[in-house]
Amino acid sequence: MSEIIVNVKSLEKTYKTDSETLTILKDLNLEIEEGSKITIVGESGSGKSTFLNIIGGLDNATSGSVVCGEYDLSHLDEKMLSKYRSRFLGLIFQFHYLLKDFTALENAYLPSIMAGLPKKEAVEKASQLLRDVGLEKRMHHLPSQLSGGERQRVAVARSLMNDPQLILADEPTGNLDPQNASMIGDLLFSVVDKYKKTLLLVTHDTKLAKKGDICYSIKNARLEAVSI
Repeated sequence: MSEIIVNVKSLEKTYKTDSETLTILKDLNLEIEEGSKITIVGESGSGKSTFLNIIGGLDNATSGSVVCGEYDLSHLDEKMLSKYRSRFLGLIFQFHYLLKDFTALENAYLPSIMAGLPKKEAVEKASQLLRDVGLEKRMHHLPSQLSGGERQRVAVARSLMNDPQLILADEPTGNLDPQNASMIGDLLFSVVDKYKKTLLLVTHDTKLAKKGDICYSIKNARLEAVSI
């Protein structure tokens, strides 16, 4: 049997104002096996990104527990959260967040340099990943010289640089036209398979969501498996 790499139990997220308490997520339970590809759909504002941010250590749950690999997120200080994000996770967002004055290659290898990998090794690894995503002829271009789809390909390559166990993707095709969205979706699932990574992806795109092994929906603050 595959190892459980993400274990979420009784997760709740609420926001309090002077007049009310707003429940975004309620009694969420989820187990993700190593190597699986999980997708989550839901209407805008349903809590998809909030859920992903909690698993990514970018937001805190109000109650419940999240254990990813050896990391129990409720017991991590800022130093350990930083270690968790840099070593255990690969993050892909709707916007690429590439540094405008750095080439595609430099943007891709920067996370490994920051994690202490020698520059020569980082450059070699980033070059291979950029070839994997079809950018072998564009790796020395600046973001301003790349199309939207190419920039997101750089972001996909960058997410794999530190050999993470879990890739979190938050609407990775949401800022692209349909043709590029389809291409990036295919590419993401392809490289996740090639490098045997676990993927948790949130999207409003049902075509992309169908590529996962299991699809969940967040509705009325709760998580449930769905067929799409």
